[in-house]
Amino acid sequence: MAEELPRLTGLLYEIGLLKRYKRTGWLVAGVRDPESIADHSFRTAVIASVITALEGGNPERAAFMSLFHDTQETRVTDIPYIGKRYLKAAPNEEVTADQVRGVPEPVAEMVSGAVGEYEEKTSLEAVCARDADKLECLIQAVEYREQGHQNVQPWIDSSLAALKTASAKRLADEALRTGSLEWVTRVLNGDRDT
Repeated sequence: MAEELPRLTGLLYEIGLLKRYKRTGWLVAGVRDPESIADHSFRTAVIASVITALEGGNPERAAFMSLFHDTQETRVTDIPYIGKRYLKAAPNEEVTADQVRGVPEPVAEMVSGAVGEYEEKTSLEAVCARDADKLECLIQAVEYREQGHQNVQPWIDSSLAALKTASAKRLADEALRTGSLEWVTRVLNGDRDT
């Protein structure tokens, strides 16, 4: 364990980069100070747990996969979709394997298992986690649009088209129907059901 401790600590520092790395697609849309990858991953995990609970799966597993779904971007960055046309990043499972090489085996298996399941898209929880990734992008685009960024519609359209579960589709429809601060108005008006 003594030789694994520096590598494990290094992994924790590396994951911290996600708090500083920005989501680059939003830069293309004209957002000057976009959310970080960690910001995105946090809300994705919350959304994944919600969708999965509604779909009858294990919300904790879906949220867990969502926490690790973009950790590879510490090494390959957040390549915007237009860049993916020209660049071929290593598969996420391969990047993750490099990231966890030399850390204690239980940790390596935990992280690699979460990423592998997410990428395989075979479990209900993985499908819900992937839907959460798209739904979070859609919600973020709505918020940016409300802040005056008018170039976000392609993100809304592509996210909406990618959703698989009925619960994610219903949530997306509602997010598009309402504003991001509508809940505040309901609370201030005494609606205790929110």
